[in-house]
Amino acid sequence: SVADHNYNWHDAIHSGNGGVCGLDSKEPCDDDTHGTHTMGTMVGDDGAGNQIGVAPSAKWIGCRNMASLVGTPTRYNECFQWFLAPTDLNGQNPNPAKAPHVINNSWGCDAAEGCNTSNFSTMETAVNNLVAAGVVVVVSAGNEGSGCNTVGTPAAIFEKSFSVGSTTSADAMSIFSSRGPVTADGSNRVKPNVCAPGSNIRSSVPGGGYGYKDGTSMAGPHVAGAVAVFISAVPSLAGNVNAIEDAFEKTAIHISNSQTCGGTSPTTFPNNTIGFGRIDLLAAVNYAIANSVADNNSANDRVVVFPSPADDKLFAIVENFKNVKAEVGLYNTTGQKVSSYTINMNNHTLEIPVSD
Repeated sequence: SVADHNYNWHDAIHSGNGGVCGLDSKEPCDDDTHGTHTMGTMVGDDGAGNQIGVAPSAKWIGCRNMASLVGTPTRYNECFQWFLAPTDLNGQNPNPAKAPHVINNSWGCDAAEGCNTSNFSTMETAVNNLVAAGVVVVVSAGNEGSGCNTVGTPAAIFEKSFSVGSTTSADAMSIFSSRGPVTADGSNRVKPNVCAPGSNIRSSVPGGGYGYKDGTSMAGPHVAGAVAVFISAVPSLAGNVNAIEDAFEKTAIHISNSQTCGGTSPTTFPNNTIGFGRIDLLAAVNYAIANSVADNNSANDRVVVFPSPADDKLFAIVENFKNVKAEVGLYNTTGQKVSSYTINMNNHTLEIPVSD
């Protein structure tokens, strides 16, 4: 069959150096290897055993905002606008109903490309508009680590961006992953939001092959793909950006970290090295399902327990209680208490092993 690229592809490169793909390409084109690699991590599956994508059955659309790895604020914002209301190949007949549930942004814009504090607000408005329309905006945190205050490029620094740091296969922070807090706009906000695998990632490259790359550019697509899977599992939350991000943040794995940035302790979450932690897709889905039940059956102060049934670990998330200590008891089917825990019920996550 012949692919129809209307509403599925847009090229924001209209002038200057068009790279390998030229100007105004009417079909998906990658004049480096970066875009193919990131897309593979999101949705890749060649049907021959290389199911490299986190969400291999998801549908994707794309907007080219760089020519040979060079972009401009105008190109970046044009793609943001196109995702908000995709158009046909002639740039006509925008249709917001065709907007994606989540977009991945594995790019940064530095001063050489024209991005600076004088024009950050325009890009932030574009991001805010997408979030308001129900689109999760995933952004790679950058590769300027391991020093603090290195999340400095636009999109990644914004409050409503879902910024992603990089981890290794050993669940440690990648040394190159940018750290917060955000100082570029004077906000000192904590970034990244979460982290995901980004070191030595195998994915697709142009020409039908596979290769390995490092970077938060590789971590962001893991999160974007995870959001797609999450929505397929909990479709009632499609478009609810706050609920989706909340589920990933509250269930993130608190991986080991000893670095203090911005005065935030590495044992406090979120912190400026790993954010809330490394994402756990299954836990996020289970939390969202349990949370929807809790929403229907309780007030604001509540305990959300998931999954049910539990084979290995049981999680209890305590929300909105203030300065209350409680004993949590675990009983077997005969009524015998097998373990107990004392916790401070102030937005606390309790992990209970139940495999035995």
